[in-house]
Amino acid sequence: MAEKITPRSEDFSKWYHDIVLNARLADYSPVRGSMVIRPNGYAIWEKIQSNLDRIFKETGVQNAYFPLLIPMSFIQKEADHVEGFAPELAIVTQAGGKELEEPFAIRPTSETIINSMFSKWVQSYRDLPLVINQWCNVMRWEMRTRLFLRTAEFLWQEGHTCHVDEADAVKRQTQMLEVYKDFCEEFMAMPVLTGAKSENERFAGAVSTFAIEALMQDRKALQAGTSHYLGQNFAKAFETKYQTQEGKEEFVHQTSWGVSTRLVGGLIMTHSDDRGLVVPPRIAPVHVAIVPILRKGKEEDVLGPCRKIAAELKKKGLSVILDDDDKKSPGWKFYEYEVTGVPVRIELGPRDIENNQAVVTRRDTSEKAQVSLDQLVDEVVSLQDQIQSALLKKAKAFIAEHSFTVKSYDEFKEKLDNPGGFLYVDWCGDSQLENVIKEETKATIRVIPFDQPKELGPCFYTGKPAKYRAVFARSY
Repeated sequence: MAEKITPRSEDFSKWYHDIVLNARLADYSPVRGSMVIRPNGYAIWEKIQSNLDRIFKETGVQNAYFPLLIPMSFIQKEADHVEGFAPELAIVTQAGGKELEEPFAIRPTSETIINSMFSKWVQSYRDLPLVINQWCNVMRWEMRTRLFLRTAEFLWQEGHTCHVDEADAVKRQTQMLEVYKDFCEEFMAMPVLTGAKSENERFAGAVSTFAIEALMQDRKALQAGTSHYLGQNFAKAFETKYQTQEGKEEFVHQTSWGVSTRLVGGLIMTHSDDRGLVVPPRIAPVHVAIVPILRKGKEEDVLGPCRKIAAELKKKGLSVILDDDDKKSPGWKFYEYEVTGVPVRIELGPRDIENNQAVVTRRDTSEKAQVSLDQLVDEVVSLQDQIQSALLKKAKAFIAEHSFTVKSYDEFKEKLDNPGGFLYVDWCGDSQLENVIKEETKATIRVIPFDQPKELGPCFYTGKPAKYRAVFARSY
């Protein structure tokens, strides 16, 4: 059955596509460029969503919901914003059988319509900070699409905040980036780089953009989340003001930040293998699959102990499937839970019960062990943490192995092609040259790390004095 999945070494893009379809995470929609997220994929998104939502609320975030349709006049109020999103907008011009007086954009992001409400809600410094998040869908009319990674419609969260000054806003911008970084590492076992985006890569309408960047197994970077300081740009466009303690009127300072279902794609490409999906236990919808090996006429001899094991594992907080479907062979079930990434599989048959043991298989390494039934529950619980730690350790080692400091453009191009990865360079900061490098190599600045070296050498491209160290990579 494993031949359904193309090996990574043969065709990484096809491998990814095969994982998504075989693990039943998503499928293609009749709507151009959009996807249908299937229950297996949506269950992973729900785990991401519920954990992030809890963490957000611990930092003072409140959830709300804003309209899907945004008046075009709103989009056009912030010049950089409209210029940045114009090619991706889907526009509604008719409704109720009539031409609309003003067209609506299907939201590509919600800074504008949210600011139209913030301008009504914020009156005084006492109303600040205002920290709002919404879980929703957005639409960006992408020309080249790939399931989870880049689709015309996708799910995300977008946080939007108002503050009294720049310092308080940047504090929130930084805090949310750290939330994303910690979540990716602690829950998804996906280590990321953090830093600022270059001017060319900055969010349309932002003063600064911070990002988390992960490295996939094909040594391309994936922008996994962003946090923006918007300054007063949208506040001035929408007259979002507050009265200070001294009675003066000031425009608020704002942030916005978000992650999306792209994280599911990042999870696939960080951990999965040629046998199928691999899911870190902390975001796995199912932690354990129990496959009973049944003997006709004596099914209860095995199913009884299986039910007891399942009940005890659930008491420990694990999600368990007891697959007692007698219409499917054990081999079919083994493949099913391997390709869908269940972290631990337990096999239990009559002979195992006679020997007071079960066969336990780790999904991440395929290692099998015979475990005493007396120790089974504790061992399976312990394995969840072991797998989580092992996946993070492996992913960190991969980044370390594929991170290079390069001194010249020739070395840069050589390393970019073989083996690829994160390339650290001393950079003069010329935006036009950044575009030239992108055109010639398809590599872009992924982040300008916050931690900069005390001394810089000459720019790797021009030989001129460098302004900072930047990380280039090819990306999704």
